[in-house]
Amino acid sequence: MRLAQIVDEAGKRALVVTARGESRLVKGARTTYALAMEAIETGEPLRARVAARGVGKPVDLARAARDGRILAPLDHADPAHMLVTGTGLTHLGSAEGRDKMHRALDDAATLTDSMKMFKIGLEGGKPAKGAAGAQPEWFYKGDGSIVAAPGAPLVSPAFALDGGEEPELVGLYVIAPDGSPRRIGFALGNEFSDHVTERQNYLYLAHSKLRPCSFGPELLVGDLPEDVRGVSRIRRKKEVVWEKPFVSGEHNMSHAIANLEAHHFKYDLFRRPGDAHAHFFGTATLSFSDGVATQPGDVFEIEAEPFGLPLRNQLKIGKSKPPRIRAL
Repeated sequence: MRLAQIVDEAGKRALVVTARGESRLVKGARTTYALAMEAIETGEPLRARVAARGVGKPVDLARAARDGRILAPLDHADPAHMLVTGTGLTHLGSAEGRDKMHRALDDAATLTDSMKMFKIGLEGGKPAKGAAGAQPEWFYKGDGSIVAAPGAPLVSPAFALDGGEEPELVGLYVIAPDGSPRRIGFALGNEFSDHVTERQNYLYLAHSKLRPCSFGPELLVGDLPEDVRGVSRIRRKKEVVWEKPFVSGEHNMSHAIANLEAHHFKYDLFRRPGDAHAHFFGTATLSFSDGVATQPGDVFEIEAEPFGLPLRNQLKIGKSKPPRIRAL
């Protein structure tokens, strides 16, 4: 089962469920967030809540995407109460690309910090059930205001040195009234970062991640497949200038999803009742690692079969300048 949030042809928000190849409106539901909170209140699984509400008329999601009427599959009425975060060096192919960007030592026998972190994950990222696993690399991207809807542009700030895609899977969560995190499901994501800034010095990683992102168009309810295989590409006008397969799912990761979740939600400030979370799980594939320099107008396209429609966003460069700071 997949969920999607759209604006219908009358300009109102609506929630769409796709099951057994058919997309239909969820009766009386406007948002994923409200439906999730309703399921928590009633003590039912999300699937049961959808079944209890029932479904209405069919929806052409592909048409809604063409019309620019698809929203991110999870948002919050107050964007400040949605936190966007992520983990890196979690995939079995990711260390090579990251190490190329900021290798500081020529001695092949000496591990860089990235390779040391990757090794820590390999050795302790998949602990036995109930045991504590190794901490992953972690970063903050922003709040809900940085999330671009599927089909909307990813606006790279005017001061950025680069704007490059990162095809990833995203975990989507709400925090129950008792402070417990509840996972709604997973979606395709473009984590979008400034890799040139990061390459200057690894300590610039935090700056490089403060960029917009996108996820969706659809949210996969339930467990994540062990082996996810998709394709990431860049379209420039009518030409595909770069294309590469990507893999995810625990079969292709050095960390278990449960371990990544545990190290994020162990902090009290990430268990504030009523908040929503979008947490990126890392990537193994970057066009930047293949020497591709993106250009304004490029369209990033990420697709994988379990997640329905592909995620597309165009690169745009912002025009705003840093504010002048005045003393009071």
